[in-house]
Amino acid sequence: MFLYQLSIILAAGAFGGYISRKLNQPAVLGQLIFGILIGPSLFKLVEPTETFTHLADLGVVLLMFIAGLETDIDEMIEAGKASFSIAVGGVIVPIILGMGASILFKINIEESFFIGVILAATSVSITVETLREINKLKTKQGITILSAAVIDDVIGIILLSLVSGFINPSEGQNIVLVIAKLLGFFILAMGLGFLVVKLANKFFSLKNTTRNVTIIGLIFCLGFAFVSEEMGVAAITGAYIAGIILSSTPFKQKVSYGVQELSYLLLTPVFFVVTGMKVDISHMLNDLTFGIVLMLAAVLGKLIGCGFVANLLKFSKKESLQIGLGMIPRGEVALIVTDIGLRLGVVPKGLFAAIIFMIVATTMITPPLLKKSFEKTV
Repeated sequence: MFLYQLSIILAAGAFGGYISRKLNQPAVLGQLIFGILIGPSLFKLVEPTETFTHLADLGVVLLMFIAGLETDIDEMIEAGKASFSIAVGGVIVPIILGMGASILFKINIEESFFIGVILAATSVSITVETLREINKLKTKQGITILSAAVIDDVIGIILLSLVSGFINPSEGQNIVLVIAKLLGFFILAMGLGFLVVKLANKFFSLKNTTRNVTIIGLIFCLGFAFVSEEMGVAAITGAYIAGIILSSTPFKQKVSYGVQELSYLLLTPVFFVVTGMKVDISHMLNDLTFGIVLMLAAVLGKLIGCGFVANLLKFSKKESLQIGLGMIPRGEVALIVTDIGLRLGVVPKGLFAAIIFMIVATTMITPPLLKKSFEKTV
């Protein structure tokens, strides 16, 4: 049964991607839509089981690893200051708009602030795949988006820990411990990165080592993703940093090529189709009005918070718009924050469907809008 269901998922990914490209849209949009079609909401052909969820998780980890491998470190360092400012703007404005939208619907301050934190989260995997597909991942805007998303992730973790600790001290993590773990991870990343790059030339010059370099790179990626998750940072952030470390080594191209073969043929389509399969249309329609308001707050929050700040930092209006659009998707990061909110009791089950609508909507509108914004620059 597993092989039969996997074949349906891959067929949906391939066919959805093909139709999307024929309509001049990114393949990821078709994969998401066909995921909804074959999932429990409509034709009920496949259930998003734990096994498929794990495959999808692996797919997004490899997607971010490849993005790291294709990142130019010098350009990333150059974009560092701008990325930090853009990330901060992309956290503050969505929180304000999220709180405003929630209070408008007579939701109390505590729950409103948590909803604002959910809107602050950025899930860059959708943007990465879209930029890669249109060959814009290595542009100044692409590098800025990726850098800002990593910083956004760290700010989000600290905010989430603060809110969780304030609401429920027994379940929330101690903020000092959270910050210590975050610092520990990034110190470890810098130290290990220096060591790996230092030894890379010697390793690469040894005979018969290049044959297995892809699997070594893959092990490094998965190990780094695991460590980052254990230390309170998202696994996708760890995978991205692992890719950045290996991007300075002589075997960068070989690792990237090998991982792309595995990822784009099997795991990345599974990730996007399974993401679509998790959408429950009937629940979303129950609280559609609040969901639409949240979606507007989410979109405007990133366009203003990231795009406007980018424009102040001397990016052109077109580039600022592209950065704002690239930061719109919420995806799995917002889902994780929402799940924590449900456990803490600050996200009522009645609001869950509206939040899911916002997550799905921001995930699905980004690819076509982002692609269109780059087409105008030609």
